[in-house]
Amino acid sequence: MAKDATLTNYFTAVENALKLGNATEHTHRPALKIVVETLFPGVVATNEPKKIKCGAPDYILTRNTTPLGYIEAKEVGVSLDQTEKSDQLKRYKESLSNLILTDYLEFRWYVNGEKRLAYRIATPGAGGKLKLDPNGPEQVKELLTAFINAQVQTVANPKELAERMATIARLTRETIKRTFEDEDKGGSLHKQFVGFREVLLPDLTPEQFADMYAQTICYGLFAARFSNPSNKAFNRKEAAYMLPSTNPFLREMFGYIAGPKLDERVTWIVDDLAELLNRADADAILNDFGKRTKQEDPVVHFYETFLAAYDSKMRETRGVYYTPEPVVSYIVRSVDYLLKKDFGLPMGLADDTKIPVPAVDPPTETHKVQILDPATGTGTFLYAVINHIYENNFAKNRGMWDGYVAEHLLPRLFGFELLMAPYSVAHLKLGLLLAETGYTFQSNERLKVYLTNTLEEGFEGGKMPFAEWLVDEANAASEVKYNAPVIVILGNPPYSYESKNSGEWISQLIRAYYQVDGKPLGERNPKGLQDDYVKFIRFAQWRIQQTGYGILAFISNHGYLDNPTFRGMRQSLMQTFDDIYLLDLHGNSKKKECSPDGSPDQNVFDIQQGVAIGIFVKRKEAAGELAIVRHADLYGKREAKYKALGESDLSNTGWSYLKPQAPFYLLVPQNTAFLPEYQKGWKISDAFPLSSVGILTARDSLTIHWSQDEVWKTVTDFASLPPEDAREKYNLGKDAQDWQVAMAQKDLKASGPSKVKITPISYRPFDIRHTYYTGNSRGFHCRPRSEVMWQMTAKKNIGIQICRQTSIPNWAHTLVTNLITDDCHVSNKTSERGYVLPLYLYPDKFKPQLGGIEETSAAPGGRRPNLAPAFTTALAEKIGLSFIQDGKGDLQTTFGPEDVFSYIYAVLHSPTYRSRYAEFLKIDFPKIPLTGEVDLFRALCGLGEKLVGLHLMEQVGPQADTPSYPEKGSNTVEFIKYTAPIIGPTTDKLQQAGRVWINKQQYFEGVPPEVWEFHIGGYQVCEKWLKDRKGRTLGFDDLKHYQQIVAALAETIKLMTEVDSTIEEYGGWPLQSVSASGFS
Repeated sequence: MAKDATLTNYFTAVENALKLGNATEHTHRPALKIVVETLFPGVVATNEPKKIKCGAPDYILTRNTTPLGYIEAKEVGVSLDQTEKSDQLKRYKESLSNLILTDYLEFRWYVNGEKRLAYRIATPGAGGKLKLDPNGPEQVKELLTAFINAQVQTVANPKELAERMATIARLTRETIKRTFEDEDKGGSLHKQFVGFREVLLPDLTPEQFADMYAQTICYGLFAARFSNPSNKAFNRKEAAYMLPSTNPFLREMFGYIAGPKLDERVTWIVDDLAELLNRADADAILNDFGKRTKQEDPVVHFYETFLAAYDSKMRETRGVYYTPEPVVSYIVRSVDYLLKKDFGLPMGLADDTKIPVPAVDPPTETHKVQILDPATGTGTFLYAVINHIYENNFAKNRGMWDGYVAEHLLPRLFGFELLMAPYSVAHLKLGLLLAETGYTFQSNERLKVYLTNTLEEGFEGGKMPFAEWLVDEANAASEVKYNAPVIVILGNPPYSYESKNSGEWISQLIRAYYQVDGKPLGERNPKGLQDDYVKFIRFAQWRIQQTGYGILAFISNHGYLDNPTFRGMRQSLMQTFDDIYLLDLHGNSKKKECSPDGSPDQNVFDIQQGVAIGIFVKRKEAAGELAIVRHADLYGKREAKYKALGESDLSNTGWSYLKPQAPFYLLVPQNTAFLPEYQKGWKISDAFPLSSVGILTARDSLTIHWSQDEVWKTVTDFASLPPEDAREKYNLGKDAQDWQVAMAQKDLKASGPSKVKITPISYRPFDIRHTYYTGNSRGFHCRPRSEVMWQMTAKKNIGIQICRQTSIPNWAHTLVTNLITDDCHVSNKTSERGYVLPLYLYPDKFKPQLGGIEETSAAPGGRRPNLAPAFTTALAEKIGLSFIQDGKGDLQTTFGPEDVFSYIYAVLHSPTYRSRYAEFLKIDFPKIPLTGEVDLFRALCGLGEKLVGLHLMEQVGPQADTPSYPEKGSNTVEFIKYTAPIIGPTTDKLQQAGRVWINKQQYFEGVPPEVWEFHIGGYQVCEKWLKDRKGRTLGFDDLKHYQQIVAALAETIKLMTEVDSTIEEYGGWPLQSVSASGFS
């Protein structure tokens, strides 16, 4: 009866407060607290404004400090339906397993995010009066009783635990972030932030600090719980004492940040996580952790499940991927073999010999085989090393194992890891492995896996009273980095093109890769060398150079094997090491790699980037010559690759020998039979001094349109909207470093907007669209390439767009343009960005910095040719004609820039040129051979001029090649389908020409198979043009344009054949190099 009176009294208190007319959600808090604590003796309902400000719900309910549940209260009359949709409640529902949402009259109970019950005690009326629901008090009492007594289900599934931990960790991160913002700069969190930034992460931001802090708490509790899988009650206060002694850093750090000194504004969420782990079935989860397979380590899978739920973007930016066991096994067994074969160490990785430490007084010794994984992650490689040593040397000598581990294993096994969560998992996993082998850690022993940034210079500061444990960890890691004579470095470094590691120390080291043959690379944008995996290879190379000998064994991105930007890196590695073994595992879906027989080729990881195992050996007594390079390929399906790797190692892999040569020092097989003649040509980027990649918009859907009117409508509307409204309306996603909504709007407003800025753009082959061009970087366009594109705006000019690198077998990566040009005009594959090489340079006294030249000439607009004088001089000497500075020559005594352009364009369209030099065309800009036959030059100029006219649609292909469009209909492109020509069954007569269908009724007829299949760069032209118009209705001009595309491609095929036959008439390939004077 008294309990019913409690609810009735509560109703009266709320109603009386409302009648005063100034009630807020805070007004009723004491009344609700009394209800809870009266109905449920022993339960405490804590309501602390400081905690609420930092992200806690309004009430935290505990019994004997154990969290029971949470109540979030809103003002009477606030729509709970709308509140349910808020970000705040979404966070609470996904993170807090037992939650009530109330407006003090209605109560909604959620268990694991799902609404379980909803009851109302009263309904609000006018003037603060409430209408009591007759059953309300009893129903609310029933709901509160169920809420208080809710038994959160025990978690026995690792996947569920990982996901639940991730949701709580996200809320923890948000709570810490708010607490940090609320704290003064002399507070504990700020001191720790400064400590981490000075010692470990110089570029640490408050947001990253909150993230790291949350993960430390999360995985500290996790490690404590599963290092002691007993049924003893587990809570936050006990956790620091339960953390394994193998990780003194985590133990000290956790005791500091999550122990008694933990900010009271954060304790509630940490206690909730501790309760989740307390209810986890540790034995069941640990049993699951023991179920290792070739593709999955359950402990790592747990971490990756956590990371995917916690922050999937972090997994991408930090390159966190689990290395499959067969890959790890191949590398570990290969290193073991090389230690035995090349270094005379019969026990390989298990070697326990010691060597004197030079220049140390008194004399001391250290282990000879010291092993480092500089990107330890979750400890997969170190796990495999320990397991290999145990299985191959101590399975029958278990009585010697404890002594060996303490004296000869732990002292020489090192790991570096930057992220707190994988660092904690690595310690846990390695500790569990050693426990499985029967080893028991002594109190003063630790695993030498350190929390550190491999790519940052060691900490050189002094003591920090509030973070001694951090300084001690940093100093221990620095000692290994600089002084330990490591001879084995192995692992899987992160692949992150947008590297976060740009410190001065590693930047200086990586400069070695910016030189080749003693000269600078000369690359305009050698960004690939800033990828994290490149920096890790450079670090490992440096560390082994410091020791004087050793083995580097990584699996990494395979781009460094043949990318031209990496030629300095390749030469450097060949100069440092004596033997290089490269097992290319391929699997590059970006390049659409397939097996040599055409069957699918899959990656050993769940990533698009192809990978390779690289093993580099430096012997103590080196010959001083470039390395001997061995190479092998492994294609096929993933399981087949796993099987092959599991059954082999370096000793029985089918190697072939490579002889990398200047200037590229390629670490892939290459047919070099035609290389000497090819290298005599002129690199096209040297012939055209000014060039750049095409325009990168970063937001095509916003910046590229079908018509001028659409551009103008979009630009004026976009510029007028508030930034967040514009982002939502145009579906622009998050800002990037070089493109932001506000910056794009600012650029538009600064330019007018003005219709004068609307210009056509060469977007895809034979596909001209429209855009708004200001020429300002990081504006409406991300990278407008104004230096070159200014030359193509509103002026009579032409240019060649060409890809520097290609990833598909058949080279066709060039196309003429006379407009500003998108970088995907020729291909949209990642490695096939199109460079624009304009023929003419126009002066502009106001814009010399944008590519204009200051000198003028007598030519139209004062233009000059963008052709290197040495190039035109060399060609003039070859053919015996004089070069003029503009237009076309008479080809009897003179030749001009447009003749050169046509000649080059014809050569690039020679089928034999493309196939003969295919090996070289895919790795760098094409080289153009210079003929010494003036008649051949004249003929190719004529053919090239025709090709240019066709591809600019200034000339139309023969009428006979134009397809018909015979059927009436909607003209809407619903699908694209090609049906081949049909030949009569008894005669050779064509019954039906090739058809390109755009819907069920309509088609273009008379499209030959070779035209339908014709590719320019990465596009099948006839298909691509229609595919980009799927869902659109084609007008008369569109239909006519498509007919002209087909005719132009048919004529292109004929002219390409004619180019080859013409060259054949003059002696074929290589082009005859006899000059007009008779001397070569």
